[in-house]
Amino acid sequence: MLGISPDVCASDRKGSNVKEFRTESKKLLDLMANSIYTNRDIFLRELVSNSSDAIDKLSFMSLTDSNASLADEDLEIRLAFDKDARTVTVSDNGIGMTAEEMEENLGTIAHSGSEEFKAANGEAQGSEVDIIGQFGVGFYSSFMVAKNVRVVSRAFGSDETYVWESDGAEGYTIEPAAEQRATHGTDVILTLRDEPEAKQSSDEDDEPERGYGSYLSEWGLRDLVTRYSNYVRHPIRMIVTKSRQLPKPEDAPEDYTPEYEDYEELETLNSMTPIWRKRKQDVEQDDYDEFYKSTFHDWDAPARTIPFHVEGTLDYYALLFVPGRAPFDLYSKDYEKGLALYSSNVMIMEKCADLLPDYYNFVRGVVDSPDVSLNISRETLQQNRQLRVMARSVERQITRNLQDMRDNDREEYEKFFENFGRGLKFGIYNSYGAKSDPLADLLLFWSAREEKLITFAEYVAAMPEGQDVIYYAAGESRERMAKMPIVRTVLDKGFDVLLCTQDVDEFCFQAMRSYHAAAVAGDSETPGKDARDLDLKNVTSGDLDLASDEEKEEAEKATSEHEDLFGALAEKLGEKVVKVAAAASATDAPARITTEGPVSLEMERVLAQGPEANGAPKSRRILELNVSHPVFEKLVAAQEAGDDEKLGLYADLLYDQALLVEGLPVEDPVAFAQAVCSLM
Repeated sequence: MLGISPDVCASDRKGSNVKEFRTESKKLLDLMANSIYTNRDIFLRELVSNSSDAIDKLSFMSLTDSNASLADEDLEIRLAFDKDARTVTVSDNGIGMTAEEMEENLGTIAHSGSEEFKAANGEAQGSEVDIIGQFGVGFYSSFMVAKNVRVVSRAFGSDETYVWESDGAEGYTIEPAAEQRATHGTDVILTLRDEPEAKQSSDEDDEPERGYGSYLSEWGLRDLVTRYSNYVRHPIRMIVTKSRQLPKPEDAPEDYTPEYEDYEELETLNSMTPIWRKRKQDVEQDDYDEFYKSTFHDWDAPARTIPFHVEGTLDYYALLFVPGRAPFDLYSKDYEKGLALYSSNVMIMEKCADLLPDYYNFVRGVVDSPDVSLNISRETLQQNRQLRVMARSVERQITRNLQDMRDNDREEYEKFFENFGRGLKFGIYNSYGAKSDPLADLLLFWSAREEKLITFAEYVAAMPEGQDVIYYAAGESRERMAKMPIVRTVLDKGFDVLLCTQDVDEFCFQAMRSYHAAAVAGDSETPGKDARDLDLKNVTSGDLDLASDEEKEEAEKATSEHEDLFGALAEKLGEKVVKVAAAASATDAPARITTEGPVSLEMERVLAQGPEANGAPKSRRILELNVSHPVFEKLVAAQEAGDDEKLGLYADLLYDQALLVEGLPVEDPVAFAQAVCSLM
């Protein structure tokens, strides 16, 4: 046995010389227990890390001291609990401590023997020793959960065992143990605090705080080890109770019910070797998939696995996953982004949000670095600069892998984009276009001409000579948009139209303003193209400039000849439109609605669905009439006949039917129906 019973080593504190800590102990220990740490569950992480350091120090000694020769499989950390005594014990067979070392390491708050060891042996310890501690306060996190802490330790090479004991208030004692510890190493025995009284809450949704008794169970300790210390390099073992089926008796009746018995077994709780530190060639994809599913609780395998290792100013490992499907709460306010941050295989933060940009918030994974500067509680980093360096590298790796998926596994990429494309578009919009360069080429849009998803680069590659803008239409349904007169007009001119159906699309385009097309090398038959910026233009805007000179001339002539008619129609429609004009581009529809200014019809529709719908900006609408359509002749006839009532009826009908073609609701469906009936 590594550990020893608390009763065996108990010493009578009466009459002993109680030593005061070398600081304002009562205030500082209260600070340790209630201010520095935000989560009391980490006490076990800190004690396990201390035990790991003690074992590593002994391992380092064995490199130079033949008397300290030890087999790695003999080095371990043990956990135990006693429900009746309300104790949790963390034991190790590491280097141990003498009475003087107890005085120095435990009697001086914030003194770190591990930090001294690292400073003295940093260059010599190599990769075989990985000292975790650095602040010397982790041990005192015990007082968050314990009302009494006893440390029983025997230094390597010594025959003496000493006991350090404190209630975390007035001071501590160091005395020889009543019974010697069997081997070198240390036991930390925590007597847990009494359970707090249940707090009354008026909010039924408030969950009661977990009691200290949760640490007095196999599942409670196993959960803490799995969560925080799963990849500590030394085995963490505990006696666990299991059940097994007893052999079936030979004379058992036909309706025999199997019987079971409980038995105890020493079990290793942690994985020890993290998968992200293994070489890629040594890990099968099935292993990565299993790690992803079990760690991030997903039924599906990841769409992409991204392992990498960076060496330089910062040394860190990363293992990232692009999920195969979107989490159900991805676009809810409760969703938390972030990567698990580890330092020397010990989890520091479950979700470090600063390691991921918002537009890659769907990525899951782990970043592990021994070089990051942690704050005193080891719950966050001290230097944001280190986070920024790692975050930039993580972002580049994700972008590079998404580009590779786009180019070499298009089917899988289209599935990915269906799940997460909205976030990429929002990343451009939310950065006011600053992130256009890395993200624009990851976007996919439906091509009205090709009838498939394409990238901006693919759109540009197929553009005819003379096209200097990228055309798009925004609406709820691409099938409906494909039938819009203006979309058909643009297609008839030989230009493709991107059909955008997500509410963020047009806001993304507004932020981008233009797409930077890379230079394209030519050959003997096809000339090359220089790099250039191509404006993004909504086909419903009134300044497409698609008409030929002849069409423009006819529109100007019609406007001049029927100036009074256009003015009368505009007066009938009132504030619905800013003007009525002749459509320069050929179309088979009698009328269409275009806009001028930054707010399009689709943007108006999206903004009207928001929380501030009443104050949402409106588009400046223009009713364009097809002067070559038979309906226009009816308008002219009504005006010439002086039939003011019919002219108003025609104006409302044309306006409403143009709205319906755009996929927008008419303002007064009843009036529209009555107008149709009156004409019939």
